[in-house]
Amino acid sequence: MSQAPRSSLPRQLLLFSSIRAVINTGYRMVYPFLPTLSRALGVSIESIVLAITARSLLGFLGPVIGSAGDILGRRKTMVIGILLFSSGFLLVVLWPTYTGLFLALLLGTAGKILFDPAMQAYLGDSVTYNQRGRVIAITEFGWSGAALVGLPITGWLIARYGWLAPFPILGVLGLLAVVLLFRTLPGLNLRTAARTTFYQTIKSILREPSATAALAVAFLLSTGNEVVNIVYGIWLEGGFGLQVAALGAASAVIGAAELAGEGAVVAWTDRLGKRRAIGIGLVVVALACLLLPFTANSLAFALFGLFLFYIAFEFTFVSLISMVSEITPALLAGNLTAAAGGRALGAWIGPQLFSWGLMANATVGTLTAILSLILLIRLIRVE
Repeated sequence: MSQAPRSSLPRQLLLFSSIRAVINTGYRMVYPFLPTLSRALGVSIESIVLAITARSLLGFLGPVIGSAGDILGRRKTMVIGILLFSSGFLLVVLWPTYTGLFLALLLGTAGKILFDPAMQAYLGDSVTYNQRGRVIAITEFGWSGAALVGLPITGWLIARYGWLAPFPILGVLGLLAVVLLFRTLPGLNLRTAARTTFYQTIKSILREPSATAALAVAFLLSTGNEVVNIVYGIWLEGGFGLQVAALGAASAVIGAAELAGEGAVVAWTDRLGKRRAIGIGLVVVALACLLLPFTANSLAFALFGLFLFYIAFEFTFVSLISMVSEITPALLAGNLTAAAGGRALGAWIGPQLFSWGLMANATVGTLTAILSLILLIRLIRVE
């Protein structure tokens, strides 16, 4: 394993987290502002959901796209991913239509699929397994930071300047990130010694029961998360009358929850062991889902319910990322694919479930967490 210089690792982690905050702000902004975007573009909510589902389905190409880091090298793959993201969001500025948004979501997601596994593989090359949970959790601050900082700013921009305002800013920030990436990782273009084909990747996963079970957990957990994720903006706007800026501020609660979840991974996952940490997280996810429908009478309780749900999910999923990185390297891209499949399913069924009330969404979230716990206990062995 090649070791990154110790003095450079903190700076690299700061850069990775910042880049992920930009990319994930673009990825996540459609959720709280889903009703706003549908009104601005003159299309139905179902049309925006279709675009979200389509970008999730793009994640099925993860084993192919995500393996680019092995072929092209980690840094080059990260750069290409960021450029795809920026091109998509700048495209909306030139083509401010539903079609432009649809393409932007696809390009932005393709960029994310390239960037995330390459970044995680870079850290896998550079950091030993007993420290990897902590290091990967630090980069996940770029996910919670998107909700904690990026979405409130996005809400303010939309409320003040219109729905199009965040797109050029995010696109330009992506281009700036490319420059910083070259300056921070000069000449560090790590790649694996052996290149793997798509079929070799699939075979390496299928012959390892722990690997297939871990992918099933990623799929189920992401499905349960997305059935809530896809409707929480509609729920808060319809149930409590929150306007666009307030929806952005409410998303900061989710960001704070995810930040706390990532902090818990840093503090506890390596100590507890990845498998045990995931088990504890799944139990809390199930309990949070059961609680959520009973918070609908009060905004404060609703935000608390969302806080508990997202802190539990984030702790569980980031711990899962750390665990699968050791089962087999192919799982880094495969885990992203499984999660994308779960998000596609959750985005598709979430609005349909919500037509029966939030209880239906919460019930599915609870069941997916319980099934994931059964798979973890019976099939996954790693440490």
